[in-house]
Amino acid sequence: MIRFYLNGQLQKLNQVDPNLSILDWLRTRKRLTGTKEGCASGDCGACTVVIGSPDPEQSGQLRYDSVNSCIALVGSLHGKHLVTVDALTQEPAHPVQKEMVECHGAQCGFCTPGIIMSLFALHTESAANGSVPDDEALLEALSGNLCRCTGYRPIIEAGRRACVQTWEPGTGNAVLSRSSALSGPNGATPNNPAPGLGGIAWLQDPEMIADLLSAQNTAGELTDDHGYRYDAPVSLEALRGLCRQFPKARLIAGGTDLALEITQQLKDLDHLIGLGGVEELQVINEDEDGIYIGAGVTYRAMFHKLEERWPHFGPMLERLGSRQIRNRGTVGGNIGNASPIGDMPPALIALGAELDLDSVDGTRRLPLEDFFHGYKQTDLQPHEFIRGTWIPNPAPDENLFIYKVSKRIDDDISAVLGAFWLKRDGETIKDCRLAFGGMAATPKRASGAEAALRGQPWNADTVAAAIAALELEFEPMTDVRGSAAYRLQVAGNLLRRAFLESTQDTTTTNQPLMVTDYA
Repeated sequence: MIRFYLNGQLQKLNQVDPNLSILDWLRTRKRLTGTKEGCASGDCGACTVVIGSPDPEQSGQLRYDSVNSCIALVGSLHGKHLVTVDALTQEPAHPVQKEMVECHGAQCGFCTPGIIMSLFALHTESAANGSVPDDEALLEALSGNLCRCTGYRPIIEAGRRACVQTWEPGTGNAVLSRSSALSGPNGATPNNPAPGLGGIAWLQDPEMIADLLSAQNTAGELTDDHGYRYDAPVSLEALRGLCRQFPKARLIAGGTDLALEITQQLKDLDHLIGLGGVEELQVINEDEDGIYIGAGVTYRAMFHKLEERWPHFGPMLERLGSRQIRNRGTVGGNIGNASPIGDMPPALIALGAELDLDSVDGTRRLPLEDFFHGYKQTDLQPHEFIRGTWIPNPAPDENLFIYKVSKRIDDDISAVLGAFWLKRDGETIKDCRLAFGGMAATPKRASGAEAALRGQPWNADTVAAAIAALELEFEPMTDVRGSAAYRLQVAGNLLRRAFLESTQDTTTTNQPLMVTDYA
């Protein structure tokens, strides 16, 4: 059984297909049709809901994040509070709803529920930390929401107005009362509220939070009549045991890629093991040598930790998927997926990152670059799982440059991603690691280009020699994202860009812009 809350009401699920997405569960089992399906792949944001989890930085509080419900499975709700647009029925209306009406932020309205929930999450976060989001934060919150007919100007204006307002509806017309059934006391349902906690208070109901914390300390399980199964272990030992007992089970963290096998390829996955409840996979440990990031840590949680060490991670992570994807996607999942166009592996390979692989037989560590053997083929042995990634801290003479090329600024997959770690002694390249995504069947270092740089002066001629070496060691594929010739050209140009950026005169204001500066 799994336990969670839906719009303030306790839910207990046992006999449910583990392949069911949150979106399908809402629409087909609960008949809450405010949440829409647009793409079923996490690209359009029409299905956006908000999920509350215990806040690691504020004890006794829930942190609310926007997620794509079309690629989040119902088993992942164990110990969480799911909030949908159907809950926003209080009077006066939530500031986001009011301003979307006042600013004419909707036409056909199909995408509007998802937009409202993305802005609701931003408003809730801002109210919790006492800040007012600027336009950059507003645009990031909406980066995963597509609107075909309204245009974004009135939506953005609605967000600007809403996020400076408070939300304090009276308790007499609150959202929901506590109930373990669909229908609560006095006939309360998600579409027919009854008296109870009102305003922000129902999002931080102490009794609900205590119950969620209790649920998170208890392993969850789902099964159905077909024998499909979902396990949600809450300890490292339990995870090891499940991996030993069920070596063919699929591990799922954020599920932002794995869930596409269900929604796009229409597969039924026999057995899933959810990693979200294993505390040891959620750690971020720092020391003087480096930072250790657990496999279950989300992109959003590690964003500032990486950016403050290696600033180029900031612009890259801002373009990794959307806000909804970054709220769920994990570095361990991105590595374990072994996609040649994953954004994190090239950057981590360039830094010389190392992986911890765990099992009942113990833990072993290996360089990340040795983890990938071929397309979707890794060094992961039976019963093993990725426990975490160790990333070294920068030295004063080291720089990291990361550049992503894709057709869209936000929410898009790389055509080419180049990551270049350089260690310089004055104007000489003492050491380097150059890694690319999108250029081979795996994330791969450019050993020939590295050899052309080591021990050489960091100048245009040396860079040209390294670019020429790229053409001898890569044979990229041609697909919808770019031709082989295009990829080779781009890969060389990215290395040249690193040279120009590293040698520019920082005393002037005429500096190259990152692509995100144009958004």
